[in-house]
Amino acid sequence: MRLLALWYLRFKGSFAPIAPGVHEDPPGRRSLMTKHESHTTVADKIARRLGLVIVGISMVMAGLRPAAAADQAANQGLDQCSMAIVTKQSIGSARICDPKTVRSLAQQGHIFEQNQLGIVSMLAIGPGYDPSQALKWFEQSARNGYAPAQVNLAVMYVNGWGTAPNYGTALHWLHEAAKQGYARAYYNLGILYQQGQGVAKDPAEALRYFRKGAEAGDSGAQTNLGYMYDSGIGVARDLQAAASWYRKAADSGNALAQNNLADLYLRGEGVPQDDAAAFRLFHQAASQGQTGARIKLGYMYSAGRGAPKDLATAYSWITAAANSGDARGRDLLRSIESQLSAGQIAQAKENAKKLNAEGESELSARVLQP
Repeated sequence: MRLLALWYLRFKGSFAPIAPGVHEDPPGRRSLMTKHESHTTVADKIARRLGLVIVGISMVMAGLRPAAAADQAANQGLDQCSMAIVTKQSIGSARICDPKTVRSLAQQGHIFEQNQLGIVSMLAIGPGYDPSQALKWFEQSARNGYAPAQVNLAVMYVNGWGTAPNYGTALHWLHEAAKQGYARAYYNLGILYQQGQGVAKDPAEALRYFRKGAEAGDSGAQTNLGYMYDSGIGVARDLQAAASWYRKAADSGNALAQNNLADLYLRGEGVPQDDAAAFRLFHQAASQGQTGARIKLGYMYSAGRGAPKDLATAYSWITAAANSGDARGRDLLRSIESQLSAGQIAQAKENAKKLNAEGESELSARVLQP
């Protein structure tokens, strides 16, 4: 038990400001959403192709219509027609349509469908979908005022996909989307100011944009705003405020927010110490493939905190994280391994493979939703 306590003391360490993807060091809460998770999954591969979470900038999948775009579509008398590969279900008045219908509508100037084709072009699924076309479709939709496409186009310019990198153009389109009150634009502007990409690094400005995005309901912005309160970046440190923003994002299913809030409960910082709450939140995040949460959940099982002590299950969760490329639980893993039989270790490794398969399926489903 003392060995576990010493390991956790090292494990909590200092946490780097990152976002969906820049590596946490070590795994745990204090991490801004910026790039991709510290693990590599099917969803990460899709995300890297899509630009959902690249260099801190997030693309918008099918895109929920902001008021301005909705009004524009209504004035044109258009019905939204969504491709099944982009969204599993209709969005508002959107219908699931065959690719030919979507392409026909896009060619007629329908902004929603133009954005849809930009997304599937980035996915390059099947013949006729080429990533080089994505820029064209996003630009057509963006110029017609569709905020999700404006954000997606900005991501293309930030990353230099289909064009030379151009932060000035990216900032232009993010500001155009922000003028419509589009939450994801605020989030991405906050990332640029937090990272100092295309603009001077400015924590106060990053905080302002994260707050606007958070208040507009973007879970990534809520998580990052919570992180800034958590770490005292651009604002006085306030763990209660951090917990409040983490909770908002966690309630909407944001895995990093669930992990960060769980860590607060585990330590009793900003919230009453509560192993049961920490365990529940770590489990939610771990089930989505968040590797830091998987290691922390393994720790809780190994120490009997929040659940009965179960070394085999602990070994499975930490191994699942290691199999995804996150070896930060290796010291604890070795300690647990010394207490298990060869048969228990073999079974735990099989269970870890199943956990990874389930996590990849869950993440992929989330990536392919608007």
